[in-house]
Amino acid sequence: MKKSIIFALIAVATSFAIWAGVTYPRIGGEALHLASSLETSLYGLHRAEVDVSDSTMMSWQNSPDDGKESVIMIHGYSADKTVWMRFARHFTKQYRVIILDLPGHGETAFDPALKYDTVSQAQRVVEAMNTLGIKRAHIIGNSMGGFIAGQLALHHPDRVQSAVLVDAAGVISPQESDMFKMLAAGRNPFEMSSRAEFTEFYAMTMAQPPWLPKMILDYMADDYIARRESLARIFQDFHSTDFLDNRLPDIQVPTLILWGEQDRLLHVSGAEVWKNGIVNAELITYPKLGHMPMTEAPSQSAEDVLAFLAKHH
Repeated sequence: MKKSIIFALIAVATSFAIWAGVTYPRIGGEALHLASSLETSLYGLHRAEVDVSDSTMMSWQNSPDDGKESVIMIHGYSADKTVWMRFARHFTKQYRVIILDLPGHGETAFDPALKYDTVSQAQRVVEAMNTLGIKRAHIIGNSMGGFIAGQLALHHPDRVQSAVLVDAAGVISPQESDMFKMLAAGRNPFEMSSRAEFTEFYAMTMAQPPWLPKMILDYMADDYIARRESLARIFQDFHSTDFLDNRLPDIQVPTLILWGEQDRLLHVSGAEVWKNGIVNAELITYPKLGHMPMTEAPSQSAEDVLAFLAKHH
């Protein structure tokens, strides 16, 4: 009798451990999505689908207003629209704001039949503008999103009122970042198979990350692990596009470059490449910030961008 009770307790404990291991990160994900939904609604943003020729992109938007200029925010590789959330709240009263989840990111599905190079992604942004009835917009992009913003400024200047490049990919930095040293050694920090690898990667993304509880970080880690194959494919396509170093003088739209000096993914020396290549480009760097100033210091970086946009109505 005693043995059967012991075995029953062991079975219950084992079942609970399995349940907890499965549901714990899932609860973290639900908490993250709920918190993001509530917070964005406070900022006047709502979820909306945007149809383009080859996909349906999820977005956050505020209510259209014909009297407002438009601002489109584009996240980086492997990220999603949530990185702009607290930055975007500073723009919603004055601008029409659209924050996209590019295909293969966030709530927009990965489709192996699509192309994920920056020219293709830039074309989808143009198509999204057409769907939304936006003739011209201020384009703000981080990392890969900055590369896409650069492609838009180069190939679709009539649609770009100004470009803001935040720690932007797309040029060769004179000094190698920690990420490029890892890539040269044969390891991509974005492709991970354990939570420990995610912890190492996450420390590279920001110098001053906002606080998140462990169950949300574990959910994010598990999500990266689950997306390993699709992220590898997107990375391959993303890096199949020629960088813009030799085309920078052809960019004629007003351009602001923001960069965190502690960036470990894209070295801050790349900022000067953009600035020296684009005529009259402006540059602001942040000594204590990393790869995502809009997430690390949303109020400060938004203030700098708003001042720039005010000069380019």
